[in-house]
Amino acid sequence: MTTVAEFANLLNRTMGMSADTVGLSIIESAVNTRLSACKLKNLQDYWEHVRACETELQELIDAVIVPETWFFRDREAFAAMAHEAYAKWLPAHPDGQLRLLSLPCASGEEPYSMAMALLEAGVPGTLFRIDAVDISAHMLKRAREAVYGKNSFRGKNLDFRDRYFEPAGREFRLAETVRRQVRFRHGNLLDPRFVPDTTAYDFIFCRNVLIYFDRATQDRAVQVLTRLLKADALLFVGPSESGLLLHHDFVSAKLPLTFAFRKKAHASPELNPGLPKGLAPRPKPRRVAARTVAGSAAKPAVEPAAASRPAATPGQPVAAETGLDEIFRLANQGRLSEAIQRCEEFLRIGGPSARAYHLMGLAHDATGMHEEAEKYYRKALYLDPDHHEALVHLAFLLEKQGDAAGAQRLHRRAKRVNSGGRA
Repeated sequence: MTTVAEFANLLNRTMGMSADTVGLSIIESAVNTRLSACKLKNLQDYWEHVRACETELQELIDAVIVPETWFFRDREAFAAMAHEAYAKWLPAHPDGQLRLLSLPCASGEEPYSMAMALLEAGVPGTLFRIDAVDISAHMLKRAREAVYGKNSFRGKNLDFRDRYFEPAGREFRLAETVRRQVRFRHGNLLDPRFVPDTTAYDFIFCRNVLIYFDRATQDRAVQVLTRLLKADALLFVGPSESGLLLHHDFVSAKLPLTFAFRKKAHASPELNPGLPKGLAPRPKPRRVAARTVAGSAAKPAVEPAAASRPAATPGQPVAAETGLDEIFRLANQGRLSEAIQRCEEFLRIGGPSARAYHLMGLAHDATGMHEEAEKYYRKALYLDPDHHEALVHLAFLLEKQGDAAGAQRLHRRAKRVNSGGRA
């Protein structure tokens, strides 16, 4: 008798998804959805069908994948990437071709954000190309259409929407200026045939996907990413994935709040000369900067944060934002134990803080201390029910623990927060 566990094993072999991390209930829901869509009687019939039909396997994969993405998610990463490309890569390669990869690209918000950030920074469109890869055919179709609803536009700074989008009914259509910079393709990170060895990238965004793999599959995935990176390239991952990179001969690129890494053998202070302690400023645009949709001047799509000042020494009161920024940098560099210690000190001196509790959750999450991480995420939400990052990270954690219903509730709350509603 066929069981849901057999479908979970099939998905693990095919795409690396681990039932231990996403929860068997999510896989069961996807299987039942496709069973009904195929009008089959039972799991055994659907098992035979999905094994015999590659198209149906793709449909099952699409049903399992529910991406959470929006334009300029974690803006610091895009700002840092644009600065590195304009200030360092471009002077050294005036006639070269900058290669970037977004994997998985989901419905396109990430690779299109990469393109907009580069155009805003003054990197000519003729000098860069973004490959955007996803295992979901449905997501790729949406990405190529490049028409987005309000859920793809979150946060307070939406000036880029006025410059690069035009109204399409109640949605927004992306300008061809940006669309032509991105090349979409279907692909599987774990497929041995994925991207030939001759391909190498200057920047890779692979964020919030490794957390869905078991450890053995994570190791395989990082090996592929290592192969795809040029010697001095940058790899951007999700906050909860930084600990994994440190076990694979990567080191922090020391770009604050970006979770960017370089290969250890090629990391040196000379790779990052002159970067401020805060987010890298937007470079002055060249005369070849992209033409805007509306044709009007506007604020940059990627707003730099204010430069951070050094935190107070241990035992002294720590200025709230300054101290937490310093702690976040420690976590970003993989110095998780130190970050936890400093955060505990911050809370002891300054009292309860939603942002501090969220940072404690992140640090414990990255070290595999999931019970502690959940406790701190919930403390953050007790103080600030609308803390978006705590909502999202707790949702991911509940998914890994098999609480699909709890995770879905948190994802809905996070979406309401970003759309202006109350959680």
